[in-house]
Amino acid sequence: MDERRWDDFERRMRDLRSLRAAAALLSWDQETCLPRKASDARGRQAAALEAVIHERLCSPALADLIAELEAETLSAERAAQVRLLAREVRRANRLSAAWVRALAEAQSAGLLAWREARAQRSFAPFAPRLRALVALRREQAAALADGGEAYDALLAIYEPGARLAALRPLFGRIVPELRKLSDAIAETGKSRPNAFGGRFDLDKQWDLSLALVRAMGFDLEASRLDRSAHPFSTGLDPTDVRLTNRFREDDPRPAIFGALHECGHGLYEQGFGAAIAGTCAGEAASFGLHESQSRLWENLVGRSRPFWDAFFPELSSRFPDALAGWDATRFHAAVNEVRPSPIRVEADEVTYNLHIALRLEVEAELVGGDLDVADLPGAWSDATRRLLGFTPRNDAEGVLQDIHWAWGELGYFPTYTIGNLYAASILAAAERALPGLWEAVGRGELLPLREWLRAKIHAPGHLRDAEETVRAATGEGLTEAPFLDYLWQKYGALYGVGR
Repeated sequence: MDERRWDDFERRMRDLRSLRAAAALLSWDQETCLPRKASDARGRQAAALEAVIHERLCSPALADLIAELEAETLSAERAAQVRLLAREVRRANRLSAAWVRALAEAQSAGLLAWREARAQRSFAPFAPRLRALVALRREQAAALADGGEAYDALLAIYEPGARLAALRPLFGRIVPELRKLSDAIAETGKSRPNAFGGRFDLDKQWDLSLALVRAMGFDLEASRLDRSAHPFSTGLDPTDVRLTNRFREDDPRPAIFGALHECGHGLYEQGFGAAIAGTCAGEAASFGLHESQSRLWENLVGRSRPFWDAFFPELSSRFPDALAGWDATRFHAAVNEVRPSPIRVEADEVTYNLHIALRLEVEAELVGGDLDVADLPGAWSDATRRLLGFTPRNDAEGVLQDIHWAWGELGYFPTYTIGNLYAASILAAAERALPGLWEAVGRGELLPLREWLRAKIHAPGHLRDAEETVRAATGEGLTEAPFLDYLWQKYGALYGVGR
């Protein structure tokens, strides 16, 4: 092969990745520190940059180059890079530059309207902006669907290969099990101590967040931590990963588990192999696999008893008055309380995926045209009553609680459940590979797990598809069995219930 052809391809690919990173930086800035009056200007800036990216993806010269390389015999790594960029090019060519600009501007306006609506606890100010975003996503789905389910076209952006036809039966199997476990726990009448008696200084919570991510092996010289209304992470490069978190003076748990969750994402972003960083393969194989890393650290590790044996002394030393009378046993019980919550990000492990089942149901109807934007609050409340057993008190507790729709991210939510299922399989494999894993966690030693995850999950990036990566690490693909076994074993012991 003429190496000059590959050099040309690689230059174009890396330039596109750099432009994507710049777009992500604009988004991060908007969610953390953009002046309120700058929203319209940011929308124009984002639209201009997305138009440049779109123009480059639709370049005939790039299409010709990809076709030439697809006809060559390439190494597995090079073939993966060509395949990934070719998929991106095909998607781009099905959408107009005008659509790309319109989406970027609608996302900027949507975020501002969502914030204002949340402050008012009313869906009405957000509804017109969401209507515009849904229309754009329906247009995108129609362009990409190839005659299949419209929602599948959006799912594929986040989770390649995912289909409603498979997700609906999957949720059909797990939802009854989750309801059964949740009901069994409720019937015990057991409650867990979850009220604290003092104030948790926000600066000390900030310092605790930093201490936790350091213990996880997160490189703070290649990152920064900021505050936002909804915690999120942004990976611009393995040398530049941005995390945000949120803090409450009356309860340290949102900050603790927000830090663990977002750091799980951040470790993935910092862990891509050096040879693929800045390329199409230097990214997560899917958002579900990305979520597996955040959920693994937040829940399977962060809510375990060995973790709190190690880290409760550090927590109580920072807040001795607020945690007077508490010990690791009591705190471990508090962070594993099972009680249905209206807020997804505060939901316990048992009921969390019921929130995702709700969103999948509503989103599929919304994208498919069976549900109008104006009817969303009512549909949300109905689904909440059916799945979780209560009605949201207001729209901030209901249809407005997630930031995803402010960006028009329809199709993302199922990746959280996929991530939970992958996480259980991955941790079970790590336990087999690292016999002293939990003893190490009990001593506060988290690096052995991070190194195993880096080798098995992070470093390959997107050289393989997500399920292939998981299968190579665990011996099995996407399955609910390890996750359900984990929940019944853990919460059965905590609450004295049986399957």
